[in-house]
Amino acid sequence: MRRFEYRALEVPTGGFWGGKVESQEIVLKLNELGEEGWEISTSFSTNLYEGKTHSVILILKRELAE
Repeated sequence: MRRFEYRALEVPTGGFWGGKVESQEIVLKLNELGEEGWEISTSFSTNLYEGKTHSVILILKRELAE
């Protein structure tokens, strides 16, 4: 049976009112983690009000070695 470990990565948004996501920063971090065997399992945002986002949460997983 395959077994996995999981990790949560919180990416805060910027801007005065929030909601600005630095996609290049996320790509750099994901490439770094990908080299370690991590892959995105799912993602979601933490909403404040009126559609504004406080942060983006990425759930990553990688297979455990047998």
